[in-house]
Amino acid sequence: MKGVVKVIRLWVCRSKRYGEAYLKGRQGGEQNGRTNGLMWYKDVGCHVSGEVSMAVVQANSLLEDQSQVESGQLKNGLYGTFIGVYDGHGGPEASRFVNDNLFSNLTKFVSQDDEMSADAIRNAFLKTEGDFLSLVKDQWCTCPQIASVGTCCLVGVICNGLIYIANAGDSRLVLGRAERGGRRISAIQLSEEHNVNRHHIRDELRSLHPEDPNIVVKKHNVWRVKGLIDVSRSIGDAYLKNPEFNREPLLRKFRLSQPFSKQILSPQPSVSIHEINSQDQFLIFASDGLWEHVSNEEAVNIVHSYPRNGIARRLVKVALRVAAKKREMRYSDLKTIERGVRRHFHDDITVVVVYLSPSLMNVSSSFSIKGGVGLPAPNKCYM
Repeated sequence: MKGVVKVIRLWVCRSKRYGEAYLKGRQGGEQNGRTNGLMWYKDVGCHVSGEVSMAVVQANSLLEDQSQVESGQLKNGLYGTFIGVYDGHGGPEASRFVNDNLFSNLTKFVSQDDEMSADAIRNAFLKTEGDFLSLVKDQWCTCPQIASVGTCCLVGVICNGLIYIANAGDSRLVLGRAERGGRRISAIQLSEEHNVNRHHIRDELRSLHPEDPNIVVKKHNVWRVKGLIDVSRSIGDAYLKNPEFNREPLLRKFRLSQPFSKQILSPQPSVSIHEINSQDQFLIFASDGLWEHVSNEEAVNIVHSYPRNGIARRLVKVALRVAAKKREMRYSDLKTIERGVRRHFHDDITVVVVYLSPSLMNVSSSFSIKGGVGLPAPNKCYM
């Protein structure tokens, strides 16, 4: 009975913070894209230096993937395109919060510095993290389980012939670059992933926590930070960042038996800058739900070989067909499975394909869209 009370309390708490905002954001209709069952898509749109295609498919009971494209004037005289993919875990609250706040935080720091920079992006991540942890603290007494909610964050900013890449978690950005003659395409991964199933990420965590021999633990042949989570960086996950949340009434499965004095996960993104050249054709931003089933090379070859219109939706469908094949079932049967149950077959998947034509910059192409608008709303008890 206590467990049921805790779940109800979590639903009530989430509704207070997100209910009205969620409904308001989902009333945009087809102008923000179209839906088909659990699929949302925007087949083509224009950003200031090219075209963009987006698609999202929902697997969880509540969509935990969030995404956005913001293109136009970032500050007076500075034009560019911002792309964000936010892969939530433990619930949708952190990814929605980032979707609502990270871009606006970035524009504030850009205006203060009077330029786009790696530092402005880092500061935007940290500001967004701080604000979300403040929300967790405010809701701790009525909604303690929000302390276990977090999100991976992948961001790209195309500006002045450069791509600024920032990543915290295991989403991925892949560049498609034409080889000589333009008939073949190379896949170049531009983002660094922070998944502890990668040897160097485990080494990084062990070096940061030499006093803790169990900072990474192998469970069921998979590595986890403290046996709980497979990423070393995120926004949210307050229970692994602030010791004050490592106690009741947080659910026992999230509480560590040994106290900790410094944060275990980091909100700091890996940031890099790529100079666009004439061979750089397009960018594929995607949550790990895509990369579980499609390799970098397969993805860029698909984007290179098919029309731009609907290309993100095509990539999602390829991933779903592979997921169905792995379970020895037909794609048509997979599509009939409800959200929630679908999570046993594949994750939420978000794909944003951004074509690069910097020489054709159109400063009048203002574009703002958030992925997933119009997908099934949460259960009534959540709202």
